[in-house]
Amino acid sequence: MKKVIFVGLIAVLLASCSRVAPNYVGVLMKDYGKNGKSDFTIVKGRVNTMGPGTELFQVPLWEQRAKFDDTLSLQAADQTEFSCKPSYSYKVIEDRAIDVVFQNKQLGSGDDFMKSLEDNILEASIYDILKNESRKYITDSLMATGGSLKFEKDVQDKVAILFKEKGLELITFTAQLNFTDEVRDKINQRNTVNTNIGVLDQQLLEQQKKNELAKLQRDYNLILDEGLTDKILMRMFIEKWDGHTPIYGSMPLLNKLVK
Repeated sequence: MKKVIFVGLIAVLLASCSRVAPNYVGVLMKDYGKNGKSDFTIVKGRVNTMGPGTELFQVPLWEQRAKFDDTLSLQAADQTEFSCKPSYSYKVIEDRAIDVVFQNKQLGSGDDFMKSLEDNILEASIYDILKNESRKYITDSLMATGGSLKFEKDVQDKVAILFKEKGLELITFTAQLNFTDEVRDKINQRNTVNTNIGVLDQQLLEQQKKNELAKLQRDYNLILDEGLTDKILMRMFIEKWDGHTPIYGSMPLLNKLVK
């Protein structure tokens, strides 16, 4: 009988023990974590989980890859709507594993702990960052060359800071922006108009330069035909003078004409 009881106790003890799997870090919670982080410790190997409020969290140390299941709707500063479907990867910072568990123990310690963390905590925070950043950009800047990349980089930097606060290292992040055909057509039309205006401005400037060159050519031809007389030089001076700019010194030609 004693042997049976002993074997039974051994079985109970073994059943109440868990082993931390390879490439995981074990975080043991005691007393339901009522005393804060002091109730959480890093453990290895076989761990006794017997006792009320005792729970073992196994946190993977390799890179986690995730993506949003649903497409997100965003709005630019000029009220244009666009969408994105982010994907990202990250890993737990090993010496911050207690922080990760302590902050998210309400998600449970099962195999889906990291997935629950992504669905309930990380992706909600990422969405908030995306919404805030999208309101800082107008559609033109987002669709311009490199515009979406700058937006993505700004979001990535803020997500990285957020993850670090939670004990995680962000490895990659992609926003994957998408605009409707209607928005794309509108931007293309606007770009075409701006391009045409730029061409017209260039043509006007070119014509102005041609007119100035033609006038200089006429003046040159007049000098060649009539010779460089005092009257020609006086006329050219009067045409160039605005009537207001002070003239310093004497004007021999003018004095000569007055005499």
